Amino acid sequence: MEDQFTGYNWWQKLKIAFFRKLKLNTSTTLKIYTGYSNGSCFIIFGHVLSLSPIPRKKYKNVTIINTLALLRLFFVQLKGGREVTMHFDGETHKTKSQKDGFFIFEWETKKQYDPGVYHCDFELERKTGKRKVSAQGKMIVPSATSFAFISDIDDTFLISHSSNLRKRLFVLFTENAHSRRPFEGAVNHYRLLGGLDDEHPAYNTFFYVSSSEWNLYDYIAEFIEQNHLPEGIMLLSQIKTFSGLLKTGQTKHEGKFIRITRILKQFPRQKFVLLGDDTQQDPFIYESIVKNFPENIVCVYIRRVGTPEKEHVLKIKTLMESKGIPLIYFAHSEDAIAHSISTGLIESARQ
Repeated sequence: MEDQFTGYNWWQKLKIAFFRKLKLNTSTTLKIYTGYSNGSCFIIFGHVLSLSPIPRKKYKNVTIINTLALLRLFFVQLKGGREVTMHFDGETHKTKSQKDGFFIFEWETKKQYDPGVYHCDFELERKTGKRKVSAQGKMIVPSATSFAFISDIDDTFLISHSSNLRKRLFVLFTENAHSRRPFEGAVNHYRLLGGLDDEHPAYNTFFYVSSSEWNLYDYIAEFIEQNHLPEGIMLLSQIKTFSGLLKTGQTKHEGKFIRITRILKQFPRQKFVLLGDDTQQDPFIYESIVKNFPENIVCVYIRRVGTPEKEHVLKIKTLMESKGIPLIYFAHSEDAIAHSISTGLIESARQ
């Protein structure tokens, strides 16, 4: 981090102290998200922020505390045009942050890396009189297992009321990552699919692709850890500043299709299972994915939220199954688990 007080007058120091009281960091920071690789092509991304929330460490389930913590996630200032340098295994790469502070590194290596977790170092172009800004990131090279999973988050395993903006915002503002609840049986299903148990980490890889914004990255990661879901690679939507808070989760869904497509192109020989719900656009997005990558998709799970069954999902189900790709439209996770067992998705998790 840059030194917050060097060279500042009393008013600037007072302003910094005030932001600290609000648990906001006024130092320029690099926020790095977990990347992924097929062993030779690597992708990792992040943001350059000049104002960002200090990570939450205590989780008292008090409404006003939860509300303030949620508000802080959107108190961000985005720094475009800043040069970011990345070092990985003797290689150095450079890029510049986009207008919204987002940056991405994508490169190929001559060496083929084995499955595992790899670390890389980042630093920001240093300005005169400022201390070095640096961060470390990690990239996952998945094991060559039988299946990998691409899952939505909101209303797929995390109860979110995505189809009702008022309810969605109420839950976001009044609860936290520890008090929020998954659908009954969803955690068990995901742990079984991942081959996850008390002694071993998840064996199969999960990609969590959502229309929720990057602002909620730590929030979602904390929920996943708290509920013992398989740790995965998150790909979220464009970050929002405070003015866009009330539109959280309402991002256009075209970007979600693009992010899933990028994963499938990165792993052309991998078989994937798609998991989503019927509250928004998942059925349509997954229908398009199946049309474009029919050889890569084993099956699709769509959670039915509420009643009755939606006609457009039933039509998509019929269309997919005519192409030999089952769509399991379920209301209870036990039904999804039974299907996963009957088709060998769960038995193969650690074979």
